[in-house]
Amino acid sequence: MSEFWLSEEQFERLRPLLPDKVRGVARVDDRRVISGIIHVVKSGGRWVDAPACYGPRKTLYNRFVRWAAKGIWQEMFVTLAAAGGPPAEVLIDSTHMKAHRSAGGGKGGRSSRRSGSVEAVATASSTRSLTAKAARSVSC
Repeated sequence: MSEFWLSEEQFERLRPLLPDKVRGVARVDDRRVISGIIHVVKSGGRWVDAPACYGPRKTLYNRFVRWAAKGIWQEMFVTLAAAGGPPAEVLIDSTHMKAHRSAGGGKGGRSSRRSGSVEAVATASSTRSLTAKAARSVSC
């Protein structure tokens, strides 16, 4: 997969939404970092596998996590979605979950059974405990 870079126009739309308080060490260019974050998220790879052209991998990860905690990503998505018209592309995402092989039903598979049948009502659901009978002693 080739590198992803935000265009100047795309970054100018995002710039007002980014935090601008600079503390400590000189800040890595936001355009590079956002491009790197998008590259990692799109490729589905690990943060350590991001190409070096985006800057330090730890910076990519830290900004992604910090901005997610502050709600900056959510604000970006809402703002950009509200600004655009109908999408040029429509994406459909599918999600799957693994289930244990017995999750579909009990013994015998998924056949439907009536729990309120005459036989179920007529038969006792449990038997008396033999230990309760043995606990009573005639000699006492």
